[in-house]
Amino acid sequence: MRILLVGEYSNVHATLAEALRTLGHEVCVISNGDFWKDYPRDIDVARRPGKWGGIRLMARLYRLLPRLRGYDVVQLINPMFFELKAERLYFFYDYLRRHNKRVFLGAFGMDWYWVHECIYKRPLRYSDFNIGNQLRTDAEAMKYRNDWLGTPKGKLNRYIADDCDGIITGLYEYDVCYRPYFPEKTTFIPFPIKMPAEAPLPRETAGGPLRLFIGINRDRSAYKGTDIMLQAAEEVSRRHPDLVHLQIAESVPFAEYQQMMDRSDAILDQLYSYTPSMNALLAMSKGIVCIGGGEPENYDIISERELRPIINVEPSYESVVSALESLVLHPTELPTLQQESRTYIRRHHDHLEVARRYLDAWQR
Repeated sequence: MRILLVGEYSNVHATLAEALRTLGHEVCVISNGDFWKDYPRDIDVARRPGKWGGIRLMARLYRLLPRLRGYDVVQLINPMFFELKAERLYFFYDYLRRHNKRVFLGAFGMDWYWVHECIYKRPLRYSDFNIGNQLRTDAEAMKYRNDWLGTPKGKLNRYIADDCDGIITGLYEYDVCYRPYFPEKTTFIPFPIKMPAEAPLPRETAGGPLRLFIGINRDRSAYKGTDIMLQAAEEVSRRHPDLVHLQIAESVPFAEYQQMMDRSDAILDQLYSYTPSMNALLAMSKGIVCIGGGEPENYDIISERELRPIINVEPSYESVVSALESLVLHPTELPTLQQESRTYIRRHHDHLEVARRYLDAWQR
């Protein structure tokens, strides 16, 4: 098959492309590299700042149009698949629809259905927009509400979702937001992760303090709860200075982020999530324990009945402190969690098996 993957979120499309090529398919990734994260892509469409940046990007995309046709499958990472205003993207979506066989929409992150459902239907006990029946009103949550609800971006999202051939959801959270609207064309497929070639050094051999790692996106720290997780980690580090080493990566490119993460035992990731994200899943594939989203629904949607490698926390400072302190004071539990983490990724997120599931969904 000839496959065009448009846009990028947290290395999803780059990893999927690598797997599909291994399986013998022709794949092209066109993206901006997910901004400063700079993930691999075949065609770079990063936008320069300012009005002229938008004009230059439009001109480049028009020149690229002949290279964006003739594919068996096109998958969009998000309704906002290029760095242009929503009003501009209708032309490019309709062009992709006319000149390719099938078009799929990825439900992998921020979009109208995610914002709308979390605010009005609240299918989750907590999310980026609600804690129980209480809506979050911090600046970042309000920014995204205003960005999608009652705006051209929201209208574009609904247009594409209605028109496309299928919708692929990557996490339980996004699946429960799309499936009520599109039960027949929504397919859940876990995120793809390429397993490292070498197994990590066992904890009992490594010794030393617990090496905690947290990655911070300075533009979304409060929204994702990493501000609270960082405060909790710093508190536990103060309580047990000889037992904890805390490493912080703030808005660094992916290559540097991964090098820093490799030197850790456990990762703190996304306070308001039910499920581990791409960065946490990558860490787990390396035998790094995830402290974050590991709710029962996460295990149910992938039919995992045995493994429970994720240290689940409630969306509060106290819950994170408690979980961290328990891990610090009981380090003998770490080797088992690390081994289960690798087994979990191999069982549910191996990039080749995930790619086969994509091929099946696209062909159906």
